[in-house]
Amino acid sequence: MKFNKWTLGLAAVGVVSLASVAQAEEKMGSSVMTALSSTVLSGYVDTSMQWNLGTGNAFAPAFKFNGPKKADGFNLNVVKVTLEKPLDEAEWSAGYKTDLLFGPDANAFPGGLGTSSTGVSSDFAIKQAYVALRAPVGNGLDVKVGVFDSIIGYESTEAGNNPNFTRSWGHTIEPSTHTGVLASYRINNMIQLAAGVANTMSATINSRAFTPTGVGGKAESYKTYMGSIALTAPENWGFVSGSSLYGGVVNGFNNVVGTGADQTSFYAGLTLATPVTGLRVGASYDYAGISKQPLTGNNSAYANAVALYTSFQATEKLSLHVRGEYASLSKNLTSLAQGANFFGTPGAIGGVPGEVLALTGTIQYDLWKNVISRLEVRWDHSLDGGKAFGNVGPGTTTGDGVFYGGSRKNSYIVAANLIYKF
Repeated sequence: MKFNKWTLGLAAVGVVSLASVAQAEEKMGSSVMTALSSTVLSGYVDTSMQWNLGTGNAFAPAFKFNGPKKADGFNLNVVKVTLEKPLDEAEWSAGYKTDLLFGPDANAFPGGLGTSSTGVSSDFAIKQAYVALRAPVGNGLDVKVGVFDSIIGYESTEAGNNPNFTRSWGHTIEPSTHTGVLASYRINNMIQLAAGVANTMSATINSRAFTPTGVGGKAESYKTYMGSIALTAPENWGFVSGSSLYGGVVNGFNNVVGTGADQTSFYAGLTLATPVTGLRVGASYDYAGISKQPLTGNNSAYANAVALYTSFQATEKLSLHVRGEYASLSKNLTSLAQGANFFGTPGAIGGVPGEVLALTGTIQYDLWKNVISRLEVRWDHSLDGGKAFGNVGPGTTTGDGVFYGGSRKNSYIVAANLIYKF
């Protein structure tokens, strides 16, 4: 074993012994190797091919991770790399997880601002980065400290974990990630609870609800709070065993782009097994509301969405998925900036209708090992009479006075999605 000159000098005057140094370095090296051996590397590469029927893509439907740049072409969506040391069964178990995103969807995650602590977007984002701890409280209390995914939502930001490739309008209005502390506790096999506190509703890492000048923010102690409950049907409940009912709420300050307001997001979701082998159905409801306050021009605002899901596992490799949804957005925001910061202003931002009906059908056939391959067709229809999609057009004004500058009430998308998981 080689020693540096400083170590040899200390040994020469009897301050340390070479044997003790060798043992210390061997122990340190052993600890490092043990930590590395328990770390799991995983991730995926997500690509797609997309065709938007009709002429003009200036106003593509503004659901999350969509946009004009993905229309009528080939896309690298995102590359994800995960490093994780999962919790084990020990009473005082510890671990960590880091999710790193690279590519255009990292730039768009979430809301086109990424998670950069500077608020500047790039083709890189930290989706999650937390220390995981377990304390021997009852059945075991699990705690995450750092950056973690939002606790509400039927769908994930990761397309491969969803029944469909394109995201729902409900997922679009949900918070994405938080910086804070989240605790979860399983009472039994049927009931699981979670509660947490974070800096803000916003995804910007280390963001704060207050500002140093005291203008445009909240008190220094102001935080975002969240809670959820998950109910799972036990095995002795017949064909509905494994079905789940989930509810959650997040309340706090949304301070995107230097402005913001108090926001509350509610979510309820149901996944139900059926007597038909391979057939599952689901439902979700999302609501995001902003109360009357100075930072929104003393106007309240809301967005809500309901979705129904059906999935059928026809064979080991073939599955079919259908999603139908309805969403509506308030029309009383006073500026384009307010709409962009929260959930879109109908008529002011291309691709955002005041009311929308959407239907998505997906065929997934996993021909290659580790590869998700699927073909999807999606239809979005503006229900309030406004031409929210297509090219910049002469415009239309709806009965309630909202002006739309698009050329079409309907959007049709055909997409192929290939995801390699490793």
